[in-house]
Amino acid sequence: MQTNHENDDIIDLEDFAAAGKPVPKGKKYRIRIDKEVKVVVVDNMTGREILALVEKTPEKFILRQRIKGGVQPVGPDDSVSFLAPGVERFMTIPNEVTEGDGSQTRRQFALLKGDAAFLDSLNLRWESVVDGGVHAVIIYGWPLPSGYNVASADVHVRFNSGYPDTQLDMAYFAPALSRASGRGINNLSTTPFDGRSWQQWSRHRTPASAWRPGVDDLSTHMALVEDWLAAEVRK
Repeated sequence: MQTNHENDDIIDLEDFAAAGKPVPKGKKYRIRIDKEVKVVVVDNMTGREILALVEKTPEKFILRQRIKGGVQPVGPDDSVSFLAPGVERFMTIPNEVTEGDGSQTRRQFALLKGDAAFLDSLNLRWESVVDGGVHAVIIYGWPLPSGYNVASADVHVRFNSGYPDTQLDMAYFAPALSRASGRGINNLSTTPFDGRSWQQWSRHRTPASAWRPGVDDLSTHMALVEDWLAAEVRK
């Protein structure tokens, strides 16, 4: 399983996903895991096998699959087909949960059932936190598209008293994000929350993406945040 960028028989999954082309059977497949590129000779692997390609284990790392339109968790024994439409890349996240360390995940305010289910589906640690009267959900280790200074960052979203009838707005990242190219990012500022400094992304809905009460929620807001992040590195 050696990396080879010159062999025309190798299918680059990220390129095929971007072009919307179907992935053919019976080839070698180039997959990206974090910043590492690997070539495999099979068209499906388990989460455990994908982690092993970069010398990691499910006991210490969580695996997530980036597909066109979203991110999905991959369990150790889940089978991933490289022939499935839209498979882009894979991300690993350190599993910081250890038994008996006495740490408590904070649930300082109740979430809507759908929002809690969405957060649980991410397979990432999350907390609901109240600080200075501000209610926010913090998601730890949110994966970022290629082109930023870090592969993942913590992100929090703030809730106002009118939610879900009134919109969610903006997103806040720690550590601060920058483009790997060195090009600046507009409309950023710094704000404190929960004892940390967060980078506020002042991005707002347009009339075309106006908040839809009864339809939009935390999951659709985070999909919009993903679009902001991807659009920034495409500039």
